[in-house]
Amino acid sequence: MIMQNRFWIVSALLWLASGCAYTGGVNIPGAPKPHQDKAPRLSNTMLTQMQQLPDPEVLDEPRSRRGNGPVYTVWGKSYRVMDSAQGFVQEGTASWYGTKFHGRETSSGEVYDIYRLTAAHKHLPLPTYVRVTNLANGKATVVKVNDRGPFHDDRIIDLSYAAAVKLGFHEHGTSRVRVEVLEPYTEPETYMVQAGAFSEFDRADRSHRELQELTGFKGVVVKIPADGFYRVRLGPVPANDIPRLQNLLQAADYGMPKLIPAPQGAR
Repeated sequence: MIMQNRFWIVSALLWLASGCAYTGGVNIPGAPKPHQDKAPRLSNTMLTQMQQLPDPEVLDEPRSRRGNGPVYTVWGKSYRVMDSAQGFVQEGTASWYGTKFHGRETSSGEVYDIYRLTAAHKHLPLPTYVRVTNLANGKATVVKVNDRGPFHDDRIIDLSYAAAVKLGFHEHGTSRVRVEVLEPYTEPETYMVQAGAFSEFDRADRSHRELQELTGFKGVVVKIPADGFYRVRLGPVPANDIPRLQNLLQAADYGMPKLIPAPQGAR
């Protein structure tokens, strides 16, 4: 985060020094308007820092109020926004956009920043997070799709300049890529599996160690004050591993174990 903050400060100074026409999406009177898109003037040190930008966290965000169709028209051609992006994969040509659009609002209403990892797509809902892989060199990065475009039939995605740098094609106009939609991370449902109850701690502890070796899951011995018994519990165990663990315990004559929801955040 410290590296990112330092990077943003330096990049902002470079942007102001370049005499661009747009700051924060506002057209400054008397400033020269950029008619041709181009890359920012960056030192080798800045390019190296841009190559090391961390991928954005894939967040579960609501659809933006702007830019989500369901149908919109550009240059006389209509485009439909996808109802769902789940499982979407696409291969084709990627391009990037730079200083001409820096500081302008994107289709979603967010301000375009060439130093952030974002992208434009014709059909994906806004926002959507995708992994983009440069098929020429294997480099990949995650970007947030928050804009519409590119409106050229031979291109599937328009990347921010920062994303093009991370993918290694910023010195070229285009590259062939794979685009894969990413789903927000959600923790799997987990359980503690109670395998036995013992009146003596030594017996519970011995069983606990045997079960750890048998199943591969760590565990705990818990004394329940209400009855004084020592419970042997294994876990946290992901829900999809429960059937295998149940079979192991029944084969070892422990019977059908009791499932207890694991505490939130347990891994």
